[in-house]
Amino acid sequence: MPRLTVLILLIALAAASAPADPIAAFDARFHDETLRIDLHHGGHASADRFSIDQVYRQGVWAGSRVHLIDDLDLGRYYAYLHDAETGELLFSRGFDSYFAEYRTTAPAADGVWRTYHETVLAPCPRRPGEFSIAVREDDQSLREIYRTTIDPDDVTVRHEPLDEDVIVVTVHEGGDAHGCVDVAILGEGYTRGEVGRFLADVEHFAAVMLGHEPYASRADRFNVRGVLKVSQDSGCDEPTRGVFARTPLGCTFNSLGSERYLLTEDNRAVRDVAAHVPYDALYVMVNSDRYGGGGIYNAFNTFTSGNQWSDYVFLHEFGHHFAGLADEYYSSQVAYGDFYPRDHEPREPNITRLLDPGSLEWRDLVTPGIAIPTPWEKAGYDEMARAYQEERAAINARIGELMRSGGDPEEVARLEQRGEELSRSHQVEADRYLAASRYAGQVGAFEGAGYSSEGMYRAELDCIMFSKGIKPFCAACRRHLVRVIERYGE
Repeated sequence: MPRLTVLILLIALAAASAPADPIAAFDARFHDETLRIDLHHGGHASADRFSIDQVYRQGVWAGSRVHLIDDLDLGRYYAYLHDAETGELLFSRGFDSYFAEYRTTAPAADGVWRTYHETVLAPCPRRPGEFSIAVREDDQSLREIYRTTIDPDDVTVRHEPLDEDVIVVTVHEGGDAHGCVDVAILGEGYTRGEVGRFLADVEHFAAVMLGHEPYASRADRFNVRGVLKVSQDSGCDEPTRGVFARTPLGCTFNSLGSERYLLTEDNRAVRDVAAHVPYDALYVMVNSDRYGGGGIYNAFNTFTSGNQWSDYVFLHEFGHHFAGLADEYYSSQVAYGDFYPRDHEPREPNITRLLDPGSLEWRDLVTPGIAIPTPWEKAGYDEMARAYQEERAAINARIGELMRSGGDPEEVARLEQRGEELSRSHQVEADRYLAASRYAGQVGAFEGAGYSSEGMYRAELDCIMFSKGIKPFCAACRRHLVRVIERYGE
């Protein structure tokens, strides 16, 4: 065979075996648009049902065009999009949901049915796709519970124009939407006269994020935008205090019965406002000076903008929403029952039941020679926390009683000030206590995490996922956050 012919064949074989250009592969399968799939998600502790509400085609796809299959294995649910004709898996995404949290509550255990509105975002396929959702069982396996066909060209898929009365501001631009983490900060409870405050708040919290590791050294991997639909009233609903406000996103304290838990059940309104910008991560910034917030993995997170702990809450809740990190604290009142099955390891990368110490997820980060599990001065810490929680609960209850009954505003103000002072002094005392430990700054397995005082462990004594204040993420959290950031690259 002539040498030229052999050379041509070798080149052809090399081209055939070379990996396809991932961007070209994306363009062949998808439009550069976002497919917004709105869902109704309902049931109770032993029932879990999904149904489609609406499907939209909206704006540019903000996610990576390369990392389309989710390999993080996090979230109580997984969404999948397969090509309807070939069966090829095109896209997958793990997520948590408001309903998943409701399932752990006492009313859900009693069989009370609730339905929530949720959204899955995916790149818009060029051909009909099979959309399915799987739920994670107690043994961590995934079981499909919903499947339907979505044709992106069907007449029922909505192409609605966006509301013109929305303010958008870009406060940090690291690069192209496909290669960056696109963060949208939605304003809630800012009136027309408070637009200036919203703009200042967005600038402030963008600086907080990009000044904290591991985000600071990767600022070029983030875009941050603010989005505001002006509110009729300032603030948000505070049911235990008899306060109800007309706001565009419907945020409320006392979510799932927890006094400080701040969420919204008006997911459709949130997504309609967020659609004005490309986004991977979604904040709702509530114009309030009260302590509170919440975060749901790959759904959204909330925080209040005017409290002494707002910077901390902003970073803490983003850890939940963006990276699926677990709460490491265990002494605060929460809305859930038994949130993590007792006989199985949680999926979250920063807590463990230590069922197999030799397979500890952060074992390569452990301080040499440290005992696993790691003894620490837990009894003294628990006593401090118990006394603080009791006094704080009494103050909050009294504030609620006074506000609902039209009590003396000056007494309410004094109690609110006392509550903030108590919170600050307790945290100062707790920080000193932990810093004095012989294990401060070391990596091990410290008992007390994930809302459980016993049988659940965290990597370090302290972490921004454990206690209040601007402090570092623990080693396990930091490593995982970097891994997630990398998934948003091209």
